[in-house]
Amino acid sequence: MEKLLLIGINTRSMLNSALKLDYELYSTSYFSTSDTPQIENQKIILEEHNDESSGIFEDHFSSSNILEISRDYIDETDYIIPISGISPSEFSKKDQKKILGTKDVSKIENKFQFYKEIKDEFKTPETFFINDVDEAIEISKNNPKSKYILKPLKGSGGYNIKLLNNEAEFQLNDSEKYILQEYVDGINLSSSVLGSKDTKKTIMNSRLLTENDFEKNNSYIYIGNILPLTNESILTKVKDIDKINREMIETSQNIAHKFDLIGSVGVDYILNENGLYVIEVNPRIQGTFECVEKSLQINMLDAHIKSCLNIDIPIPKAKYYSYKKIIYSPCRNKYSKIDLDNIYDLPHIGTITEKSEPLLTIIDKDTDFKKLCEKIDYSSQVVSEKTRRYPREML
Repeated sequence: MEKLLLIGINTRSMLNSALKLDYELYSTSYFSTSDTPQIENQKIILEEHNDESSGIFEDHFSSSNILEISRDYIDETDYIIPISGISPSEFSKKDQKKILGTKDVSKIENKFQFYKEIKDEFKTPETFFINDVDEAIEISKNNPKSKYILKPLKGSGGYNIKLLNNEAEFQLNDSEKYILQEYVDGINLSSSVLGSKDTKKTIMNSRLLTENDFEKNNSYIYIGNILPLTNESILTKVKDIDKINREMIETSQNIAHKFDLIGSVGVDYILNENGLYVIEVNPRIQGTFECVEKSLQINMLDAHIKSCLNIDIPIPKAKYYSYKKIIYSPCRNKYSKIDLDNIYDLPHIGTITEKSEPLLTIIDKDTDFKKLCEKIDYSSQVVSEKTRRYPREML
């Protein structure tokens, strides 16, 4: 039996799908959610204990640490699937040969390099590489009719993105590099693409959700998706949803061909009255993974693996709407059991989640979009009511 390693921040959803396939499984992850399947060959960095804090993710997570403790797994397994948090570029050339997915991500993960690659072929926001805040302010002053956002040169999930509106508000981390990007106001959308050596096909378009969609707080942290993309799920009035879907399908496939994307990957967009802007590519299995599975009723890990091995698979039409919403802790919270059947990524009972850290994920499906939204809203309300403050001084 061939050996498969799943490695990344959180392997829960992929493990659930992998357990239905014929592989000897290995897993290394940062988070240890209480609903993560337990397998024989498994390493988890964050150990959660009763009355102890899980800490701040950005302060403690290190991809190099995950790779280091996975060294024996990497050597032993036949295939590796890096998930969010781990880049194929961090593996040795020898180990990259085992990766199922896009191996060369150098022109994708570097956002300024990505901009240079696509700016003459696709509509995309104007982007500058900057060395410091003064340079960003100078560019902004020279273009008074435009708004700009600061982004890390590398990164995902919408973290550390700041709207440039007051130079006094910003201090850049000296250890990171940044881009200044024209701010495009609009609707966040995403395509899920399956790429093989011979074909690239867009299998689903979705409405991408950030904190700004709910709080209007200039936070662009990713919190979920709704799919498939229809007049209802786009959550705003548009003139021609079929045209939008067709353009996304074609553009995503063209980008997949341009960068030779392999396996399950994502292309993110912003849509406004000026058209569809390409924002970035996620060259790995993306956050829509479980939503696509629920909507299409297929095993997405199996689809990813077969695409990587250049095996063509039929993709059915969507059978359900699916909705994913990540709940970030509104306060310092000691987790107690919540009786809902559509919540995932659950902390261990009695552990403490710090304010604004990911608490859990709500995922559901329904053929009726209104009923689906009602289920998500109800679960969100229950979670909010069950979340209670846990004072720091009680530790």
